[in-house]
Amino acid sequence: MDQMLDVLLTPEERAVREEALEFARSIDPALLRAMDKDEVHYPGEFVQEAARRKLLGLRFPEQWGGRGMSWPTELAAIEEVGVLGSALGCLYSLPSIVGQAIHCFGTDAQKEKYLKPILEGKLFCAEALTEPRGGSDFFGATCRAEKQGEVYRLEGQKRFVVGAEGADVFLVYARTGGPDAKPHQSISAFLVERDHGVKVEHVFGLLGSRGGGTGRISFPQIEIPADNLVGPEHGGALVFSKMMVPERLTSAAGAIGGGRSALEVAARYSDKRKAFGKKIRRFEAVSFMIADALSALDAARALSVAAGRIADGDADPRRHVSEAKKVATEAAWLAVNNAMQVLGGIGYSDVFPVERALRDTRLTMIWTGTNEIMNLLIQHEYFKELLEHGPAGRDIEPDASNPDGESEKDYG
Repeated sequence: MDQMLDVLLTPEERAVREEALEFARSIDPALLRAMDKDEVHYPGEFVQEAARRKLLGLRFPEQWGGRGMSWPTELAAIEEVGVLGSALGCLYSLPSIVGQAIHCFGTDAQKEKYLKPILEGKLFCAEALTEPRGGSDFFGATCRAEKQGEVYRLEGQKRFVVGAEGADVFLVYARTGGPDAKPHQSISAFLVERDHGVKVEHVFGLLGSRGGGTGRISFPQIEIPADNLVGPEHGGALVFSKMMVPERLTSAAGAIGGGRSALEVAARYSDKRKAFGKKIRRFEAVSFMIADALSALDAARALSVAAGRIADGDADPRRHVSEAKKVATEAAWLAVNNAMQVLGGIGYSDVFPVERALRDTRLTMIWTGTNEIMNLLIQHEYFKELLEHGPAGRDIEPDASNPDGESEKDYG
């Protein structure tokens, strides 16, 4: 057991991590190869097996199929599943992400109909956020839902939907406000079943993260029961804000797992490979790359667990989950790049799985909000905290060597 995990996790949390580790070890490598070759488009049996082991949605109450565990428990589990690659890591995380919206804003009837079977592996879920012209401009959505009696008529399309080809139910955000409504007050969230008339228009050929059925879906004037509205009408911003916590924390944990596993492959290789008469790990050029990557991953894990503890409490975790996502995905990218550099030319081939990890990890700095968007959120929350509440500790400004130089502080 890693000493860091001993410190970061309680015995109960570590026990669930061990369960997730056993689950990850049980996955046949043939599935990973088939997914990467696009021979498998949606491995539903993987999600069902995780459900059978009661490893989905660990944070949710037992009443709905979870275990009532902490965020750090789920992060530890996702890190182990993340070793399998970003596609399986994402499919494993989706019940937590979509489930967050249902758990926080859904009715008991919605939880019974959707959340419980999702955590039992009887329903596959996906989220539909991004639009062809949207990307990071979430509130610029053009997908529209108009209420007509007891139904909403939904029209538009979403893309980059993981599970487009396999999910049974989609969490869809659509514009419900009038033309003069402010963007943040005109979006609503809906649970849309595939059988409502969802069409898969295109399944993308991706650089990495293959096998998750990622594609574009459309809603050709389909009817959604009004009871499938999640949260208040025009309240999609509230739902989205809550969903971003699991979006970013699960991305962080999965990326750490992927980076860690690639680094382990390279480190073992460096202890076997010889050049100039000695093992290459004896060269600082190699061993320092391992040290840099390992330090970054450890720091990212500690930050992610801390963000998870904050998310378990009452404070707004927006800044810290954004930091976790940014730091963890960049640490993973460093680790995978360094792993490939240590391996040299053979790392660029398919003899080792590091090339697949490289392709997978690149996406993590783009999805669930690009890392540039994370920077925007981090600095915004930091300035708000600092300017409203002042320094976190002692204010050192009066400690300047020239305390009488106040007049020199020309702020323009």
